[in-house]
Amino acid sequence: MDWLPAITAGLGLPAVATAIGLAWRARTGRLRETPAGDDRGDTDAAALELGPDALGSAATLVQFSTVCCSRCPGTARQLAGVAARYDGVRHVEVDVTHRADLADRFRVLQTPTTLILDARGRASARIGGVPRLDAVHDHLDRLTRRTHVAS
Repeated sequence: MDWLPAITAGLGLPAVATAIGLAWRARTGRLRETPAGDDRGDTDAAALELGPDALGSAATLVQFSTVCCSRCPGTARQLAGVAARYDGVRHVEVDVTHRADLADRFRVLQTPTTLILDARGRASARIGGVPRLDAVHDHLDRLTRRTHVAS
């Protein structure tokens, strides 16, 4: 048995796995702004089957969850708290456990996934994983034209 390849594999595989894990962790929870679309066609709110009463007048935080998601309840509480701090912002949770069509339409690959809809019901940002709240506040400040004061 040649020990050099065994030692290289024994040390190299964990190093590669650690690097991949760190890269994944750095990406998870980041807010990515979506390009502005035109005003024709259905809004994202319509595709989600959200009526006007479910939407906020300034913005809506749409959280995609599943029944087996362990991080979704905590994320829902955090996003509901964020929405409560802003006038005209609402939080809506969409369970995609039995709605594969919505998961496909909005390319939900992990839960929680959060969309931030603007006042027109169009996605202005997307977050995969547990959102970083400072980025959510910054984005909502821009949408609502408000300055957020940390409390």
